[in-house]
Amino acid sequence: MTAILGIVLPVFSLIFAGWLVRRIGVMGAQATSELNRFVVYLALPALLFDIVAKSNWHELWQPHFVAVFTLSTMAIFALTVLLHIRRSGFSADGPVLGLAAAYPNTGFLGFPLLLGALGSWSNTLTLISTIIVACVLFAGAIVLIEIRLHAGSHPLKVAAKVSKSLATNPLIVAPVLATFFPTTGLAVPQPVEVFLKLLGGAASPAALVGLGLFLAEPRKAAPGAGLLTTALVAVKLMVHPAMAWLLAMWVFPLEAPVRHAAVILAMLPTGTGPFMLAEFYGREAGVTARVILISTVMSIVTVSTYLMLIS
Repeated sequence: MTAILGIVLPVFSLIFAGWLVRRIGVMGAQATSELNRFVVYLALPALLFDIVAKSNWHELWQPHFVAVFTLSTMAIFALTVLLHIRRSGFSADGPVLGLAAAYPNTGFLGFPLLLGALGSWSNTLTLISTIIVACVLFAGAIVLIEIRLHAGSHPLKVAAKVSKSLATNPLIVAPVLATFFPTTGLAVPQPVEVFLKLLGGAASPAALVGLGLFLAEPRKAAPGAGLLTTALVAVKLMVHPAMAWLLAMWVFPLEAPVRHAAVILAMLPTGTGPFMLAEFYGREAGVTARVILISTVMSIVTVSTYLMLIS
C-alpha cells in the first residue's frame, strides 16, 4: 500500500497544489486557460513528438491493445450518445455527454501515472491511447456536433469546418509530423532533441497543476444535473475499465502488463477536453465540469484499489 501511495499521491498532490493556489488567490482566473494553453499547444505536443520520433513501427503496431482501448472507449461514447438521443432527441449535447463518459485523461494523467506504476515501457501505450482519444474520439465528437449544428448546410461546408478543426489541433499534428523520423530511420537532431526534452518534461507537472486550477473554478450546477453527473461518473470509472478488461481477457487477449495498462488508461477520470468543447459550443459545460471534478477525486480510490489488486 505504501508503494501504491508513493505512485498515486505525487500525481494528485500536483493537482491539489494547483487547486490550492487558485483557491487562496495566488493565481488568478486567467491562469487556468493560459497554463492549459501552454500544455496543449507547446508542452504536450513536444512530449508526443519526442515519443513518436523515437518509436518504431513495431512498438506502435499493437493491434490487440488498439482494439481493446478503441472499442471500449467508442462503445461507451456511442452508448451514451444513443441514450441521450432516446431521451432528448439528437442534439449537440449528446456528443459532449458522450465525451464526459468516455474521455479518459490520458494526456494529463496517463503519462506520469503509468510511468510510475508500470515503468517507461508504458509510454508507448499511453501515447497510442492519447492518439486514439484525440484523433478518433475527440474528432468524432466534433464531427457529430458540427453535423448537428449545421444541419441543412451543404456537406462541403461542414467537411471544411471539421477538417480545419482537426488540422489545427497540435495534439494531432505533432505525432503525425514526428512519424517522419521512424519512417525514414533518421535521428532527431541533437539540439532539437534537447529542446523537446526540456519542453516535454514540463508537460506532466504543468498539466496536473493546470487541472487543479481548472477544478478550483467555482461553477453552478444546473437543476436536476446531480443524477446525470453520478451516472456519467459511474460509467467512466467503472463501466469503461470493466469493458476494457473483458475485451483484454476474452476477445483480444493481452499479456498481463499490457492488459493492466489498458484497464488503468480506461479507468482514468474524465479529462478537460469535454469541458473545453462544451464551453466552446455552449453546451453542457456545467455537467461536464462536475463530472471532471468528481471523477478526478473518486479516481484516487479506484486507481489506488486497482494498483493494489495487481501489485
